[in-house]
Amino acid sequence: MIERGKPTMVVSDNGSELTSNAILVWADQSRVARHYIAPGEPMQNAFIESFNGRLRDERMSC
Repeated sequence: MIERGKPTMVVSDNGSELTSNAILVWADQSRVARHYIAPGEPMQNAFIESFNGRLRDERMSC
């Protein structure tokens, strides 16, 4: 965060990694907006879906 500054929004699904109390408290205290992706709608976060696809491809070629 020192180099790039804090994010204005955190986008996540409803998975436990980004819905923990620690993340929610940090976001509130830091005034960082939260946006949740609707369940079953992975294309609402195309960036991570693209990353996951590339990661799968790399793992399969090893």
